[in-house]
Amino acid sequence: MSQENLGIKKVIVSYSGGLDTSVILSWVKENYKCEVIACCVDVGQGNELKGLNEKSKKTGASKSYIVDAKEEFVTDYIYPAIKSQALYENRYFLGTALARPVIAKKIAEIVKKENADAVCHGATGKGNDQVRFELAFKALIPNIKIIAPWREWEIKSREDAISYAKKRNIPVPVSKAKPYSSDANLWHISYEGGILENLKKGYDESMFKMTVSLEKAPNKPTNIDITFEKGIPIALNGKILKPVELITKLNEIAGKNAIGRTDIIENRLVGMKSRGVYEAPAAAVLYAAHQELESIALDRDTLHFKQSLSAKYAELSYYGLWFSPLKDALDAFINKTQEHVTGTVKLKLYKGNITPRSRDSKYSLYSQKLATFEKDKVYNHKDAEGFINLWGLSTKVLALFRKNK
Repeated sequence: MSQENLGIKKVIVSYSGGLDTSVILSWVKENYKCEVIACCVDVGQGNELKGLNEKSKKTGASKSYIVDAKEEFVTDYIYPAIKSQALYENRYFLGTALARPVIAKKIAEIVKKENADAVCHGATGKGNDQVRFELAFKALIPNIKIIAPWREWEIKSREDAISYAKKRNIPVPVSKAKPYSSDANLWHISYEGGILENLKKGYDESMFKMTVSLEKAPNKPTNIDITFEKGIPIALNGKILKPVELITKLNEIAGKNAIGRTDIIENRLVGMKSRGVYEAPAAAVLYAAHQELESIALDRDTLHFKQSLSAKYAELSYYGLWFSPLKDALDAFINKTQEHVTGTVKLKLYKGNITPRSRDSKYSLYSQKLATFEKDKVYNHKDAEGFINLWGLSTKVLALFRKNK
């Protein structure tokens, strides 16, 4: 089916080198009769990027980009999530949700550079990623045509895609298909679909790449120190590290201690429930350390109000609204709260557990003289009586009137 009447001459395809996007390059070129350019954004996929330039050109791309966005991913997307303590449904560290807006942003830059007419992604019609990609594109390049092959073509399965590829001599992975779908970046690895769709079944230990099982974790704890400056992690064990290096090292240390695995049933934006199994070792540790530091650096009212916004921040991220006015407004508030979140937290990692050993900040609001149960000259216990009488006045009045009635 030709789409020549749409006037599309050049399309930028979000490319990963896997089966779907390899087929997509050929399908777009064939159906839209246009030039296709592949763009892969590096957010920490590692070995998956090897040979992508050559492979994309063999598959039909006239040009190929591999954009290194790892540091920007950490500083502009992961750091805000840490500062906000954003956890979707209290358990998901948003590894995929945080990566999609930076990928979309970099692809949008290539669209402008190449003066393309359209942008194309490989997200399916059932998942969250189609929303995340397209809302980002609408915010950044609002006049560009968006092509979503999974909502247009007749391909319905992996077998259909392989058949399409073979007929057109498209080189595709020849390894045995994994019994699940996975997505990897610097912040996490996700696993879903396939064997994981049956809620009555577990998973094979061989699936995991970043973490070991509790049984294989060391029998001795690992002690670490994490230093923050204005809510941002800057040093590990006293050594200042660059953003990507800090995340990478912490993934390795925490992963060896069985930290960061999550198996959850989450509510997708499109309306269905799905099972997601995740590995996010560095994320689990950094969130825990940051939370401990906030506990001494923020006053009660600010901390409680910020906690009430964390879920909303996570929801905006999960729903693809990263580039939205509300998200910007929340960032302004959260950054204000982080002005004094500076200090060092010491943690003990042991067989999946994260235990705080000490918290220290020059901005700490904790006073041992006030908190002590020993004799002190600071706090007058008699003051509590008047406070309780006034605080409980409405409760007492309500009870008295109800009793009389």
